[in-house]
Amino acid sequence: MGRLIVIAALLGCYPALLVAALWPAPVLFGVVAAASYLIEYAAPRAARPLPELLGKVHLGITLRFAVRETMALLLVARTAGAELPWFAALAAGLLAIHAVRALHTGLALRLRQMLSRMPVTTRNLDVSALSSPKMPPGPLRDARSVPFLYLDALPVLGAVLGVVPATAGAGVALAAGLAAALALIPYVRRARPLTDRARVLEVVSEQVEKYGPEVILYFSGATAAAYQARMWLPTLERINRRAIVVLRERGMARHLESTTLPMVCIPSSADLMSFRALAGAKLCLYVANVGRNVHMLRIPTLRSAFLNHGDSDKEASFNPFSRVYDEVWVAGPAGRDRYRRARVGVRDENIHEVGRPQLQGISTEGPGLPYRTVLYAPTWEGWNDDLFHTSLITMGPRLVRALLDHQPPLRVVYKPHPLTGHRDKSATRAHRKIVAMIEAAELAKSKARHPSRADGTAPHIRHLVVTGHSPHLYDCFNECDLLISDISSVVTDFLASEKPYAVTNVTGLPERAFHERYPSAEAGTLLGEDLSGLAEFLDGEDTLARARVKLRSYLLGPEYPDAMARFNAAVERVFSGG
Repeated sequence: MGRLIVIAALLGCYPALLVAALWPAPVLFGVVAAASYLIEYAAPRAARPLPELLGKVHLGITLRFAVRETMALLLVARTAGAELPWFAALAAGLLAIHAVRALHTGLALRLRQMLSRMPVTTRNLDVSALSSPKMPPGPLRDARSVPFLYLDALPVLGAVLGVVPATAGAGVALAAGLAAALALIPYVRRARPLTDRARVLEVVSEQVEKYGPEVILYFSGATAAAYQARMWLPTLERINRRAIVVLRERGMARHLESTTLPMVCIPSSADLMSFRALAGAKLCLYVANVGRNVHMLRIPTLRSAFLNHGDSDKEASFNPFSRVYDEVWVAGPAGRDRYRRARVGVRDENIHEVGRPQLQGISTEGPGLPYRTVLYAPTWEGWNDDLFHTSLITMGPRLVRALLDHQPPLRVVYKPHPLTGHRDKSATRAHRKIVAMIEAAELAKSKARHPSRADGTAPHIRHLVVTGHSPHLYDCFNECDLLISDISSVVTDFLASEKPYAVTNVTGLPERAFHERYPSAEAGTLLGEDLSGLAEFLDGEDTLARARVKLRSYLLGPEYPDAMARFNAAVERVFSGG
């Protein structure tokens, strides 16, 4: 409904402009024109698919601005006449604004093309020999040149005052647009050396060889899956060997958090397999099973080890594809048992228990607030229905509603999986519904005052929606007393806190069968789709504390030596030939 209102408001301005121009009513024209600019600017933010939608029905942004300019010309013709030289100058000026926009678009596209042709991009490596140019400011980078269109506000609104102000406005807009377009030329010139493929590869190779990487973290995937590599960066910063990150998708480095590790992005498989600077490395670590892994797996001098991006009872933690690696590294005995039970061809002697070094720093204490905090962290919907473990679609909104309505009050922290809605849009709808519920609860509680403190007010419980990679999931662990999640690595990782947790049963399996299939749920409360078990979890006595400590060792390995020491030992074993 909201989108329809925005579309109606935007398109409704143009008949009104036509009437005001023909009347003529300059003041009315100015008011409507100003409103149309404001709606045009706000529309993509208020109704995100709007620009694409209107473009598909041949009402794109360029046409809309051109129509507004035509209405301004019509207003000038009705008020001052079309015979004046100023009218011709105004018409030419409006046309020239679009010509300047075309010039800018051409330069911006050329710059983008040059940068996209780079065979290798880097981060945390000294490649100053390439004299890589700084990127131009945001408005200049926009290859659609949308900011240039708004320059026509000067002549369009100037038309309200007459032909001379309108023409002067066109002149100012043209000069500003031309200066901005020409400002791109130095960036294009400085980017030209980056198209020299041989030179770029040579310079980057020299710097990588100078660094001397011994361990490679390899990652390929969608930007939404960047968390899979991101979680391992701090660990690799702490090992005793020099590590480097090898990426395959352009721009992926921007989605990885700040790190001291050098990064190289090599999109071409041919360039990757001939990139001699990596020849000195001995170990390559993989965090996801994707098709482009094969390009690195073909390098015979590298020993491959599959880390995965989480340790859970999901099928991804015992995928048959894992047998292509020389080794599979799991957190604890549970990971080894998963592969044994699945019989997918991974030999037991190739499985090594290395712990989860990322979990150091997770507290066993809650936040210590006057109210309890519940973290709801559902997984995503999976690549197919066989991998469907999310509670978000079937029970998410009802679950959050029950948490918000609980007495005594609870603080709710909601952190959805980064890939939520990637396959099933109903997950996106459920997510939006939960966000709206939490925002409404926040608004209501900020206005209400309840006598529960000495000053007559209640402590305000700030519910929280956490999207993106900050705050981190583990920060959320430390800020909560209880967890509700699905079958995923979130449950396994949360066991490091030894705090109570509940697991949703979206399969409908009986409790015993569920625990046999998903051992990570054994020390938690099972929640049915009808929310059965929720009241016991929130208000009942915690009788599973010892079970959680025992399960923690099974899933994550022994507490001593710590996970970082075990991970480092696994790396060193490869270098010692073990």
